[in-house]
Amino acid sequence: MPSVKNPNGPSRNRLIARAASLRKQRQRESALGKLEKNHKITKEDLARGARPGLLPNSGPRKALGKKAQRKLEKKLGYAIRRKMEREGLSKMEVEKVEEMMGIGKTKKTATTEETTTEETPATKEVEMDFS
Repeated sequence: MPSVKNPNGPSRNRLIARAASLRKQRQRESALGKLEKNHKITKEDLARGARPGLLPNSGPRKALGKKAQRKLEKKLGYAIRRKMEREGLSKMEVEKVEEMMGIGKTKKTATTEETTTEETPATKEVEMDFS
């Protein structure tokens, strides 16, 4: 009986290459599974390029551009202003809080008068330094 391999099967080199590619694929999938488990990155975000410390390139959780960030900060600032006015803070207090937080208009007005703070429910809850 001759010691010749079956000529219809894949060559030895092809078998080794197939095993190596499958091994690499399993290793990649295992690493992605660990990323998802340890860093709470969803499969969808992983497919969109998200990694630990990097946001996905598309989809709902993608990083906002600078212009969109500025617009969002303005909207948040207006929402905070409306909330504080609903709670009863005066315009002066609202402006000082906005100035402290860096929200709203950036130009400063020089005032030498001392402002008195009224005891409102909002100022009782949060101690704010207006110096």
